[in-house]
Amino acid sequence: AGMIRYIALLITLLGIWFIMQTYFEHRWKAISLRSWLGKQLPRHKCGNQKSCSQNYFAFKIVSGAANVVGPSICFDGTVLMSSVKNNVGRGLNIALVNGTSGQLLKADTFDMYSGDINKLDTFLREIKHGTIVLLASYDDAATKMNDQVRAHFVELGSSHVSQLGFRDNWVFLGAKGLMNKSPFEEHIKNAKETNKYNGWPELLEMQGCVPMKMD
Repeated sequence: AGMIRYIALLITLLGIWFIMQTYFEHRWKAISLRSWLGKQLPRHKCGNQKSCSQNYFAFKIVSGAANVVGPSICFDGTVLMSSVKNNVGRGLNIALVNGTSGQLLKADTFDMYSGDINKLDTFLREIKHGTIVLLASYDDAATKMNDQVRAHFVELGSSHVSQLGFRDNWVFLGAKGLMNKSPFEEHIKNAKETNKYNGWPELLEMQGCVPMKMD
């Protein structure tokens, strides 16, 4: 009788061991499979949280952080301006894109603290109808700003440029020929009480989908 109980206990323990081993092996394989699949899933353009529908371009615009980390502009999956590309600088960083093809037309940076405001004025005047305009500020966006340049941005669809001040952060996507105010704009004031960095507000990040120009 004692031997039978011993054998029964041994069989029970072996059964439990087998069940536990099988369970954890399947769990590990499932976790490993999910991890593997996660690495293989395609990322949305510009690293955005959502994909864009057909006939829309994905974009992401990130302002600079204080006067330390430069801004970046991505459009349709391609980084147009960034510190890595070494084509950003203090002030306003602006990329112009063909509204139909999505191709980069021009990218430039404008020092709004000690630069020549006429350079920016000329740049904005020469933008052609149907061009998408992407903008990211860095450090100081407004010291050299005047009413004439502000009016150009209003024409492109800006609602915030009239309030833009010293060391404010600003990200904006507009277009030449836009009939209404752009829905793609964020602005944060430089305020001692709310600044994240000493003397500068926190950075801004804006992402979304902008429709192609079809006509």
